[in-house]
Amino acid sequence: MYYGVSLKSLTVMALMGVVLTTNGKAADNWTQWRGANNTGVAQDSKPPLRWSEEENIRWKIAIDGNGSSTPIIFGDRIFLLTAIDTGIVDPSLPKPEDQPMRIFGIKHPNTEHQFVTICLDRKTGKELWREVAIQKVPHEGHHGDNDFASSSPVVKNGKLFSWFGSAGLFCYDLDGKLFWKRDLGQAKMGASLGEGCSPVVHKGRVIIVRDHQGQSAIEALDVNTGKTIWKKHRDEGNAWATPVIAEHNGTVQIITCASNFVRAYDLQDGSIIWQCSGLTGNATPCPILDGKDVLVMSGYQGHSAMRIPITRKGDISGKGQVIWKQDRGTPYVPSPVLYEGMLFFNQSNQGIWTVLNAASGEIVMDRTRLPGISNMYSSPIAANGHVYVTGRDGITLVLKPGTELKVQASNRLDERFDSSPAIAGDELYLRGEKFLYCISE
Repeated sequence: MYYGVSLKSLTVMALMGVVLTTNGKAADNWTQWRGANNTGVAQDSKPPLRWSEEENIRWKIAIDGNGSSTPIIFGDRIFLLTAIDTGIVDPSLPKPEDQPMRIFGIKHPNTEHQFVTICLDRKTGKELWREVAIQKVPHEGHHGDNDFASSSPVVKNGKLFSWFGSAGLFCYDLDGKLFWKRDLGQAKMGASLGEGCSPVVHKGRVIIVRDHQGQSAIEALDVNTGKTIWKKHRDEGNAWATPVIAEHNGTVQIITCASNFVRAYDLQDGSIIWQCSGLTGNATPCPILDGKDVLVMSGYQGHSAMRIPITRKGDISGKGQVIWKQDRGTPYVPSPVLYEGMLFFNQSNQGIWTVLNAASGEIVMDRTRLPGISNMYSSPIAANGHVYVTGRDGITLVLKPGTELKVQASNRLDERFDSSPAIAGDELYLRGEKFLYCISE
């Protein structure tokens, strides 16, 4: 369903977007998954190199519920998604303990969950508002390393887009007023691993990619009404890769990664401009645009990294169009970071580090152990001549780019981290299992 928006409301929202946009530089904000340019880089920011539970913590606040989405920062506000188990039992559903054994011990819930957007004051961490988008029993469970709020929200032109997958898409103003909502149906994730692809917003359209064991699709919605502009089916199974926006010869491309193909869709009508095979299963890392090429990778049931031109048309698989390809050391869940002409990433979900020359694919540093990090789901980020790598056990390494591993600092917090960091201004935001940290000198 969708709910219409009045002309008066749209005018107010448009004016709000202009005011808020002109009040802050891009470096002061982190408005979508992987930052302004979808590279994981915060240009012109200078976050701290060192911190601990006692040092350089501006504030630390508890977040109720569960969520691994990235904190989104715009102006003086922070936006988070979380899912809160109310404990209200639906007696018509089987208890978890009475359900059949599934892979990874995954159980389907029988209790109602609140799907919540929370807004915090950036200076203090104080909660400004929260909105319960919907309260319902999720139709499937999720892997123990996933949750029901793993997609990151997006702020664009004074609007906040909160995507909870099968629980729906919700559009608010920045004060939490609901403008419209859409139920896009239920995804059927293979093995009930859970959802996680984040939306992208560009030129008046919200793009949602849903790759699962049912009918996978990519859909473009109108930002003002939530109405579907176009929808295209995809021949793909499980994938979680958030798309990236590119432009060539006046045509805006939506580039998606999945196991069968990397595809570029025309933003205008959803037609496929080009496609290229070569990734492995369960594609999760998001693509990164680098000039007229796109960098893509996957790391489940094999390893693959490629540099593909966005200037071609049709199926370019096996036609010598791929600029370079590597077949080892690539990540499963974390996305890579592109910085200073180099591509930084870890192997699988492990603390094993590789650096490539992004232009040539040449190995700069080959599969080197990161000290103190055994596992990582968080994606690395970069700023002010450093790369920040956060492990699941609370350690963040600050690395100096180069041909050898140079650890500038090793910082520990008393938390588990699956959410990827965000940088806004000179502040680093780390969302843990229970707390959100604002790290600042």
